[in-house]
Amino acid sequence: MKLDLRELIATPGKSAGFEFELPTDGLDFDGVLGFTTPVTVRGSVHNHAGLLELRAVLSADMLCQCARCLKEFPRTLRLETAAYLAGELQDEDNEDYYLLTDGVADLEEIARDALIFNFEPRILCRDDCKGLCPKCGKDLNEGPCDCGEDRDPRMLPLRQLLEKE
Repeated sequence: MKLDLRELIATPGKSAGFEFELPTDGLDFDGVLGFTTPVTVRGSVHNHAGLLELRAVLSADMLCQCARCLKEFPRTLRLETAAYLAGELQDEDNEDYYLLTDGVADLEEIARDALIFNFEPRILCRDDCKGLCPKCGKDLNEGPCDCGEDRDPRMLPLRQLLEKE
C-alpha cells in the first residue's frame, strides 16, 4: 500500500491514519506453518515539526510448530512498530529512516521489514517446554520417559556432584 504524504509534510502537527492487509506470500519463518488470518496493519503517520513518525500495529493469527516438542499450536501475532520517514536523507548510509518517493511512503515495505526484523528466532509452545527425549523421542512435557536418568553421559559428573550434597 502506498500512502501519499505530500499534504502531511507541509503541515506540522497533522496526522494521517491507515489500515491494510499485508500479503503473506514470501513471508517464510521457521516454526510458522501458515497464517490463518491476514496480517492486518493499522497505524498513523504524524508530522512532528517536519519529522514524520509512523506508528503501527501488525496483527495476525498463525499456526506454528514448537521448536522443542514439534507440536502444532495456534499463536496470535501482535507487533508494535515505529519508523521515521524522510523526503531526502542527509546521510545516505542512515538506515533509521525510510525514504519517501515523491512524497509517497511504501507501507508494505515498512511493515514487512518490521515483521522480519522483530520475529522470534525460535517459536515455543510455552516458555517451559521440555522438548523431546533425544534417545526415544517421547514428549517430556507429558512426563518422564523410560530411557532412565543417564540420557547424556556428559552430565554424569554434575549429577554425581549434586548427589553428594
